[in-house]
Amino acid sequence: MNPNRSEEIFDVVDEADRVIGAEPRAVVHARKLRHRAVHVLLADREGRVFLQLRSPHKDQAPNRWDSSCSGHLDSGEDYDEAAYREVGEELGVRLPPGSLRRILKLDAGPQTGNEFVWIYEGRHDGPFILHPEEISDGRFLAPAEIDRAILERPHEFSRAFAHVWDRARHRFPGGAGAGRTH
Repeated sequence: MNPNRSEEIFDVVDEADRVIGAEPRAVVHARKLRHRAVHVLLADREGRVFLQLRSPHKDQAPNRWDSSCSGHLDSGEDYDEAAYREVGEELGVRLPPGSLRRILKLDAGPQTGNEFVWIYEGRHDGPFILHPEEISDGRFLAPAEIDRAILERPHEFSRAFAHVWDRARHRFPGGAGAGRTH
């Protein structure tokens, strides 16, 4: 979320992800309207994936581990624009055009909070400048460590991330060691 915007406006979409209107964030979530989001998974050169710990101030999934960054599309914004914007806002990194790749689109439904979601992958070794209102911590973890943590402590992860990881996990083989960074 951009802190300069007092009220976010999201495009409302139909079952085919076509825009049919626009509503404030609170209305979209309260009425469970279909809308759009992105999840970005950034891996370092060792194959470890950066996860963020959502701030305790977040209205959804506070204090839960999540994708490297994620967020809603603003009204009129496309998925690619949102992915790069979210990386900049949440992680303080400006990635060059073409450095993120779309890997999978998820349909809107209960597991995604009624969001159509494009999942992106990219490479970055950090360091990151974590947006304090969005993220309270972050770390790189080997994919096997993420698998184990989700299995052993599913309550520590956002429901959306668990679904994203389940669907995108095959893109992240191996990885060794874990380390804290930001």
